[in-house]
Formats: sequence, C-alpha cells, structure tokens
Amino acid sequence: MLYPSIDELTAKAESKYILVTVAAKRARQLRENSEVQVDKPKSKKFVGVALEEFISGELVHEFLDGRK
Repeated sequence: MLYPSIDELTAKAESKYILVTVAAKRARQLRENSEVQVDKPKSKKFVGVALEEFISGELVHEFLDGRK
C-alpha cells in the first residue's frame, strides 16, 4: 500500500493537476538540497517526500491570484 494514499492526497488538493505540479516543484527543491519539512519521511525519493509534506500540511501552495 502506498503512503500517502491517492485518496488522501486528492481529498486535500483542489485537483490532481495542482497536486502533481506542487509535488514536482517541491521535489525539485529537495533535489537541490532544500531541507525536509517532515520528521523521518517514509519515502526515500524526492517526490514521495514532497507528497508526505503535502499530506502533513507542511507544504502549502498559493495561487498567483491570492487563493490558497
């Protein structure tokens, strides 16, 4: 079973496209030596860590028009 599950992720994101974009941008930051925001991530891969940050609420995104 994958953690976090796709159902949990899509329930927390406005759309799956936003989720993918946010996770990809955060994974790129992690790859470039950004600090991990969760304690003891289960995933060893950057995208997995980004998704764990998203589901925990540590990763917050904001739209250019001010929406969150």
